[in-house]
Amino acid sequence: MTLLPLGPVFLSILLFLFTAAITPLFAGRPHALVRVSFLLSAAASLMALAGGFFAVSNGAVDTMTLPIGLPDLPFYLRVDVLSGFFVTVVSLLGLFVSIYSIGYVKGFIGQRPVSTLVVFYCLFMAGMLMVLISDDAYSFMVSWELMAASSYFLVVFEDEHASNRRAAFIYLLIAHIGAVLILLSFGVIAGFASGFESFNGYTFSAMRSSTITPAWASVAFLLAFFGFAAKAGMMPLHVWLPEAHPVAPSNVSALMSGVMLKTAIYGIMRVTFDILHISSWWWGGLVLVLGLVSAVMGILSALMQVDLKRLLAYSSVENIGIILVCLGLAMIFASFNMSVLAALALVAGLYHVLNHAMFKGLLFMGAGAVLHSTHERNMENMGGLIHRMKWTAPMFLVGCLSIAALPPFNGFISEWLIFQTFLLSPVLPSPVLNLLIPLGAALLALTAALAARCFVKAYGVVFLGHWRGAHQHGVHEAGLSMRAGMLLAAVSCLLLGVLPSFVIRWLDVIPQTLVGGTISLSAHEFGWLWLTPVSAGRASYSAPIVFLGILLVVAVVYMIFHARKTSIRRAPVWDCGFGKLTNRMQYNSTSFAMPLRRIFGFLFGIKEVARAAGDPALSPMFMDRYIYHLKMRDRIWYGLYKPVSDASFWFARRVGRLQHGRIQIYLLYSFLTLIVLLVFA
Repeated sequence: MTLLPLGPVFLSILLFLFTAAITPLFAGRPHALVRVSFLLSAAASLMALAGGFFAVSNGAVDTMTLPIGLPDLPFYLRVDVLSGFFVTVVSLLGLFVSIYSIGYVKGFIGQRPVSTLVVFYCLFMAGMLMVLISDDAYSFMVSWELMAASSYFLVVFEDEHASNRRAAFIYLLIAHIGAVLILLSFGVIAGFASGFESFNGYTFSAMRSSTITPAWASVAFLLAFFGFAAKAGMMPLHVWLPEAHPVAPSNVSALMSGVMLKTAIYGIMRVTFDILHISSWWWGGLVLVLGLVSAVMGILSALMQVDLKRLLAYSSVENIGIILVCLGLAMIFASFNMSVLAALALVAGLYHVLNHAMFKGLLFMGAGAVLHSTHERNMENMGGLIHRMKWTAPMFLVGCLSIAALPPFNGFISEWLIFQTFLLSPVLPSPVLNLLIPLGAALLALTAALAARCFVKAYGVVFLGHWRGAHQHGVHEAGLSMRAGMLLAAVSCLLLGVLPSFVIRWLDVIPQTLVGGTISLSAHEFGWLWLTPVSAGRASYSAPIVFLGILLVVAVVYMIFHARKTSIRRAPVWDCGFGKLTNRMQYNSTSFAMPLRRIFGFLFGIKEVARAAGDPALSPMFMDRYIYHLKMRDRIWYGLYKPVSDASFWFARRVGRLQHGRIQIYLLYSFLTLIVLLVFA
């Protein structure tokens, strides 16, 4: 008997809504509320995980019509291989984060009510799942708004801070601009679908079968792409992301960065590959170029940060750029009917979607554990946490190695597949693309190198060295549930990196459905031990053998240096003859990024000020101290968005002068309006 996948997913959504509804019953028992609600959330995520996994495994399509909503506009629901994959990604990270949240959210008890966090957490998860299974424009937009509104209240949870309110406002503004563009795209496509007069044209099935002219298809594509890209955090629409993710609770940041951004990737794929179908190669060229810009600028921006969560947020911009690069390549290959290469690019992109969800969720959970322990987000005031947080440190290291694309972890697999896709690009018949794509490969290689440097900095400054802050009292390890959530994500990063053949065999049905090509036959030509994406003659990689080799090297080195107690000699740090070293005399985040600021500083608005403090009359050669101040500005925000914002507020202040608070003035306005209407009538 074949499991119908929509049932478990729909029951999962109902369980999330039920959990949100029973929250008032625990108003006076916050500890019980946190424990019960997040256990139910974990159970709901597990149910959705089963439905999504079997949808992809069986290649099943399951539909349902709910008689709710407006008259003649029911909710059409559908789970197929594409939505099933993204449901799997969302629910898998949702399971880990729900377990993590049991311990994390308890830290807010006594400081603020946690019931609002629980309610909107559940609504957020339900909204994301509803987006993925909606099969008409109406239910999709309702679900999209539910996801956006609930995440807004999660971002503004600690609303006593002005920065939180500002970040939430920017997020909501960009989200609604994107939603308007998506709605316009659906309107354009529905206008060419049959049944437009009776609202049936708003179903995705009617849109799939519509005949739309190439010009209007391009208009619909551009509207949908930029609408979804606003939610994904693609540059230059990224300005909300580094503001919202750092100020949200860390369990919410893990979900927003790990999976909410992927709902936008799902939307791009659904509209482009499934509804519109690709008609022009320049669609893919545009996505490829903007993806490369996002990848390079995102990781450069991350390197410059001193706020740990802000660094992770900018890193999400980079990884969304990498995924868009894969989609762009797939669209280019599909436009030239190269189905196998399009399938390879899609598999690489989908694998990176799954990988990014795991390692970015792990990193945000690790950052949450650090914040929970130290109450500090500024890396300049951290250091040496490996001695105090002996569980969190190795799991955060797994996340850093994964996002830096180092074997044997999962980030290496997807980026290796992406480079294999780039290496096959010379077969394209377009000279322009044959020039563009090698340049893109070089930029992607630069991005990978900068990502490794970025997370060497993040791990080294936070966990290695000595504590730089004023005090270290109270720094402690995270609780059991928090460690369990991080451990599950870390194990997933390792398994996805060691056993890629099984994952590719599972998700290969998606490119077969979307672009008519697969890579499973060539990828598994030599069994599960070897991954040969196109052919063994071109490239091959054995993740299990690499993993065993790394274990062997580690074991041999450990035996050599620890076989005898005298093999390691400990001595004081060499101080160059200066015996007054302090913890502040270490590399910090700012100094680590200095060489790259010198090289790429023209891309950012950088202002550095260094001044001496002390009395020159007492000690003209040696001042008491030197004060260094560094300020970096996002040129896109100050050059593109801030002028519009300032103009809007200027206009609002001028219009506000019309409000005098005097009834005589308002009656005069009404009288003048009537006169004008009569004259023009």
